[in-house]
Amino acid sequence: MTFRDRLLPWVTALASCLVLVAGARAEGRSAADAIHEYREMLEDANPADLVEMRGEELWSTARGPRHASLEQCDLGLGPGVLDGAYARLPRYFADTGRVQDAESRLVTCITRLQGIPREDVVRHWYRRGSDIEALVTFVAARSKGSPVDVPAREPHEAALLAVGADFFFRRSGPLDFACSTCHSQDDRRIRLQEVPNFTDPAAARASMTQWPAYRVSQSSVWTMERRLVDCIRQMRYPEPGFASDVLVALQLYLQHQASGGVMQGPGIRR
Repeated sequence: MTFRDRLLPWVTALASCLVLVAGARAEGRSAADAIHEYREMLEDANPADLVEMRGEELWSTARGPRHASLEQCDLGLGPGVLDGAYARLPRYFADTGRVQDAESRLVTCITRLQGIPREDVVRHWYRRGSDIEALVTFVAARSKGSPVDVPAREPHEAALLAVGADFFFRRSGPLDFACSTCHSQDDRRIRLQEVPNFTDPAAARASMTQWPAYRVSQSSVWTMERRLVDCIRQMRYPEPGFASDVLVALQLYLQHQASGGVMQGPGIRR
């Protein structure tokens, strides 16, 4: 199937979304109902599929000074085992002595297996079309249908989970803001986007199982780290570095809250 063939259904669905929203207003239904219909229409034509395909190519292609692929990357279930791995991240890795999420673990694999310097790996991680974006999308897609399983019972995980929970609830910064300011109440919305209540496991499962996600407003796939960096930036906190402990800790807390949910990503978000 050509790029044009895969893109055409998405363009059609996008146009249909505008019709759905207008129709919903005319019928007295909420815009959220129309957006839900729109997302369902895009399930078979998600632009993230193209990013996933590129990630699969990057995973299996020999690159770097060591001319090696990433097919022996250990994401927690053994070298090269992908199915269900993303659904169990973040987790502790004895070979690094750290709790790692998908992004930070992939950086470890790229530097160790392929010999690419870390500074080169992470330099443009946030840009649309980055290798990290593609690889995370591919890895996450291989967990589709798998239950999120992040119990965080291992001592390093339990300690970082406490850090993530503290960060989620701690009010700070020039706006006296916390993640919980927006994400600890039901039925909240920012513009047309529903704001999940992550203190409710059911809401956490509904949200976290959709990431990474194609963001219609940005015309690109965002990984969970990129989503968290943007949230933290909007709270006017100092922006955390890519793959930093605070991002892993916060993601660990959110994934722990979402345990039991079935992975559906890559999803579609505003």
